Amino acid sequence: MRFNIPNILTLLRIALIPVFVLFFYLPVEGANIITTAIFALAAVTDWFDGYLARKWKETSAFGAFLDPVADKLMVAAALVLIVDNNPTAYAGFWLAIPAVVIIGREITISALREWMAEIGSSATVSVSMMGKIKTTAQMAALVLLLFQAPIGPFPTATVGLLLLYLAAVLTLWSMLLYLRAAWPVLSKS
Repeated sequence: MRFNIPNILTLLRIALIPVFVLFFYLPVEGANIITTAIFALAAVTDWFDGYLARKWKETSAFGAFLDPVADKLMVAAALVLIVDNNPTAYAGFWLAIPAVVIIGREITISALREWMAEIGSSATVSVSMMGKIKTTAQMAALVLLLFQAPIGPFPTATVGLLLLYLAAVLTLWSMLLYLRAAWPVLSKS
């Protein structure tokens, strides 16, 4: 494993997860701002590490493996915390549905990619543009839902919830695209 800046940024994202969880539960004023800033920093490093790896030609097997793992861990942590923070049946229900869809899709596609790589067809399920759009909607939703407090007349939580449902729909759509691309190989088994 080479320690280059893209890999260090990926490792930083993983290291931020316990810090993120800690600040989420700290009973101090402004914890939501700190938590949102940590998540936003992680989201930016997600984009930045991939950009730098390609630009500087520092892609590596370690980075290709760890980058999606770091993304999924941070997103899953944020989703679990947001659902946990809204324990009432009404709020929890409406947040749990897209959270389960998003986490379930990530597990499904990760398993599909692993299986396809095992049989030598990993290019069939490489990252698509739909996945990138889904990720953007998902990150924006999570930033708003973590911040929670309205910004002036802007209903942060409401817009965040709507974006989370948009992300869940895009998540299902991108999963179907991955499965459709892999179907010729899947149907031979």
